[in-house]
Amino acid sequence: MTAALVVGHGTEVAGARRRSRTAWLLLAPGLLYLFVFFVAPVAVLLLTSLFERVPGGPVGATRPAFAVSNYVDAVVTYAPQFGRSFLYAFIATVLALAIGYPLAYVIGVRCRTRPLLQGVLLVLVIAPFFTSFILRTIAWKQILADDSVVVSVLKTVSLLPDDARLTATPVAVVAGLTYNFLPFMTLPVYASLERLDLRLVEAGGDLYATPISTFRHVTLPLTMPGIVSGSLLTFIPAAGDYVNSALLGNAGTSMVGNVIDSRFFRVVDYPTAAALSVILMAAVLLLVAWYVRRSGTEDLL
Repeated sequence: MTAALVVGHGTEVAGARRRSRTAWLLLAPGLLYLFVFFVAPVAVLLLTSLFERVPGGPVGATRPAFAVSNYVDAVVTYAPQFGRSFLYAFIATVLALAIGYPLAYVIGVRCRTRPLLQGVLLVLVIAPFFTSFILRTIAWKQILADDSVVVSVLKTVSLLPDDARLTATPVAVVAGLTYNFLPFMTLPVYASLERLDLRLVEAGGDLYATPISTFRHVTLPLTMPGIVSGSLLTFIPAAGDYVNSALLGNAGTSMVGNVIDSRFFRVVDYPTAAALSVILMAAVLLLVAWYVRRSGTEDLL
């Protein structure tokens, strides 16, 4: 009896080991991919940020050093660009939520019994992805041009002074960010609303709650995971974006992404560019962690 138990236990242990080896073999391609295309580049970026430029050496020449001063210089020199990046990204996220939530509500709730109309509206939301990001931004440059219909109408109704313009302004940059990242806000919110049990909303009405009260206490809390996901998907790429500022803004609206691009490819100052990239990643991670915990959706981390 004891021998049989020992043999059975040994068989179970051997089977568990085989399953463990199989699991690691299945995970190996994904882990290798993450290491090669994520861990290794980030490690190289961290090392580069601590290098120092060779005085009087060839363009882009650096040497190993523990130059923590790169981070101090980057923050002190480019603090306005950091502040501008987070401000523009925040405004664009708020505007995207204000536009995307009602749109997602119509698609996910009001059109739930009309699958054809729901499908058409979803296609219209996703359609911008079929066009190049740069082409969409250039289109906004034409829409907001001084001789465009939009600017002419705004001046006609006295919402815009006669000598004012929209291109090469913060308004144009924020408008471009909001438009380009609007689908990233709308789709996660739609996914939450599409799963919303409408019987809960009806129960709120049966209990004499007003539509606003029902929305605040039922719909909004249940769709908070979609709001948080959409906000993160909008804010994170918007904070590091440089295309909208380059095409729709001017030197006074440059964001940290424009500085990183310039330092990497024009000035060829790799340590400073790497330090700026690391600071941006760290700042975004801290803001994301704070936002998720404040919104009460820690399980998203």
